[in-house]
Amino acid sequence: MPRPVDNPPNPWATEHVEWLGEPPDAQLAVHEEEAKSILSENESPDLPFRWSLNPYRGCYHGCSYCYARPSHQWLGWGAGTDFERRLVVKTNAAALLRKAFARRSWRGERIAFSGVTDCYQPLEATYGLTRACLETCLAHRNPVVVITKGALVRRDIDVLAGLAREAHAIVYLSIPFATEEGARALEPWASPVAQRFEAIAELSAAGVTTGVSLSPLVPGLNDADVPEILERARDAGATHAFQILLRLPAEVDGVFRARLREALPLRAARVESALAEMREGQRGARFGERMVGAGQRWKAVADLFDLHCRRLGMGSRETEARAVDTFRRPGELFPG
Repeated sequence: MPRPVDNPPNPWATEHVEWLGEPPDAQLAVHEEEAKSILSENESPDLPFRWSLNPYRGCYHGCSYCYARPSHQWLGWGAGTDFERRLVVKTNAAALLRKAFARRSWRGERIAFSGVTDCYQPLEATYGLTRACLETCLAHRNPVVVITKGALVRRDIDVLAGLAREAHAIVYLSIPFATEEGARALEPWASPVAQRFEAIAELSAAGVTTGVSLSPLVPGLNDADVPEILERARDAGATHAFQILLRLPAEVDGVFRARLREALPLRAARVESALAEMREGQRGARFGERMVGAGQRWKAVADLFDLHCRRLGMGSRETEARAVDTFRRPGELFPG
């Protein structure tokens, strides 16, 4: 079991993190653990990657729609505020990654950072686990893809630029809402929207391939934001984009609907009706079809997204370069 830290490191007492607003009501509790493994293998047809790496359990950003919330129940905690404020730090993340790379069975496949919880949430400013893992990937020339809402990713431009040169790196900033007001309603402690666009610009200028994730698509709420987000991301240098329809597995459904009704009471019924239409009346989503919707309403949204991506010359996740032959162990001249 993770051990609690008596005095959690203050994620705001650092030059790398900016204060995003008043602290939340729930008290922050940080737990440290020696994890047994750091790479998770994915077998779901819904996801475009096989391997993911998550240095943290739980996420300070507090996005009400986060599909990872039920995973906190595996620790005996809750999927609501526990997920946001009882955070677990895998202190040996980089050591475990080095161990994984040392195995002769590892072939240098691309690793997705933030397959579950955000690798650039505020605690990263203190612990630096994501950076340490990226440095390990750079030393081994192992390709990576990063998906984050954290503007803190700008701190690691040097490492990501190195990966872009030596292997392959693409960074997606998750920006579902075009305005700060829209974002704060459902993702209250994520980095401000403007800073996420700035992160795209800075990474792109450094030679890192960038993209934007318009996820989740919340029908009746942010579908009208799609053209603006894509255009701002392209202007910042992004060359790729994807979107995922909101899905509400298990306990996420209750958390999302409660916060939606509290933050946006006049729009809640409209959102719930539109989502039900796109999910064919089902609250959950079918395995293999969890990221997309069905029906004419979903088709209209998907067509709008595709139209603007073509207009702006932005590729999809399927068009990303997938370099898998750059992997080298330090001191090795040829891949083993």
